[in-house]
Amino acid sequence: PRDAFGRPLPHDAQGVERVPDDYAPDAAEALHEARRLLGEGRPFHAHEVLEGRWKNSPQEERELWQGLAQICVGLTHLQRGNPRGAAALFTRGASRISPYGPPYEELAQAARSLAANPSPTPETAIATVKALL
Repeated sequence: PRDAFGRPLPHDAQGVERVPDDYAPDAAEALHEARRLLGEGRPFHAHEVLEGRWKNSPQEERELWQGLAQICVGLTHLQRGNPRGAAALFTRGASRISPYGPPYEELAQAARSLAANPSPTPETAIATVKALL
């Protein structure tokens, strides 16, 4: 089980609902679910959705989905109070998605901005990414 921020809980604890390990959404479903979870303030779980797509996408899309998942993990690090880890993941994610052009260039730029100055509240950063996803 995990808490709302994706942190592991003791085995006997009640956690939040998780994305199944075998989840294999299509592109539209992955984006819809990731936006919904970001809207709930759950970027770790949005990352799991995007990771499900990454693992089941065509080869030419894998860098995109991995990059989007990394940006969501960066948001998770912000929630957990780790701005240095957040910056590293924002940078990696931005590098992966920027070659895909619009609309991902704008999201990559926002991720780079968050990496350079990860000082906004996690809620503000999550809202920024959700609006561009």
